[in-house]
Amino acid sequence: QFDSGRAAYGERINRLKDHPALLFWEMEDEPAWRWNSAEARIPAEDLQKSYAVLKENDPHHLVYTNHAPTNLISTLQRYNEATDIVACDIYPIIPPGIRITYALFPDGMQGDLLNTYPSQIGEYTDKMRTVAGSGRPVFMVLQGFSWEMLRQPVDRDSLMIRYPTYHESRFMAYQAIVHGANGIIYWGTAYTPQPSPFWSDLQAVTQELAAMQPVLASRTMQLPLTKDYVELGHSVDRGVEIMAKSVDGITYLLTVNADKNPLHLRLGGLKDYGRAFVLREDKELPIEQGVLQILYEPFDTKIFKLEKLTEERWKR
Repeated sequence: QFDSGRAAYGERINRLKDHPALLFWEMEDEPAWRWNSAEARIPAEDLQKSYAVLKENDPHHLVYTNHAPTNLISTLQRYNEATDIVACDIYPIIPPGIRITYALFPDGMQGDLLNTYPSQIGEYTDKMRTVAGSGRPVFMVLQGFSWEMLRQPVDRDSLMIRYPTYHESRFMAYQAIVHGANGIIYWGTAYTPQPSPFWSDLQAVTQELAAMQPVLASRTMQLPLTKDYVELGHSVDRGVEIMAKSVDGITYLLTVNADKNPLHLRLGGLKDYGRAFVLREDKELPIEQGVLQILYEPFDTKIFKLEKLTEERWKR
């Protein structure tokens, strides 16, 4: 069947490959995943054949393969020879008690890790980086919808319509980035009313990511950071996750609290810096003797722009 359709496949590629809206190709979505079954929906060998034909006709555009969050790493790695970009979709904001629908497990979750909180985004990003290996970028496909809105209008339960909040969307995007995601995509916006409060919140997040592009695309720094948590009466699990970036000599810290509890962090290793500007919050924090003290809400996101002590204002 593949050989008989090869010419038509190539013709379609050539017809579309120069379209200005074409960013990359996707041959098949979630090829390894089949609901309630361990059998792959599309064998990896079939996609390898399609990939070869696609590259013969269009060697300039990348090929993107999005995986479901489940399946073994070893299973997903079989598809690497048929893709240039490895992706994963994970949509964890699901209200308790939702009726089971396509792609949800009996416990009402889409993912299958022990972590059912928004911070599972980081764990799935780590998983997909292992799948991709070196040399392939990883994109994370994040939640642009409410699960209940995927149902037909007459079948929806208004009490189950739950969208990510602004803070949840911002956290999930930045946690994916801190864990090494190279790109963020939002799925499901076709099921989201526009305008709506959620749509405005999501636009605020994507506009921030666009404005931060020079920082996000810059090289990652290695700083001698230390973490010391102040007692607040509960455990620290994943704690605060951090990525340092440098742009034109300016240091930025991308930080997220991956815990369900608030945290008070004493972040050390910043002896070269005098203060930190908290982006999107219009405030600054002192760095005293190399230590920055930060209060985090659960699943909080804070982006810092650091000012060096060597600047003139800190010589006084």
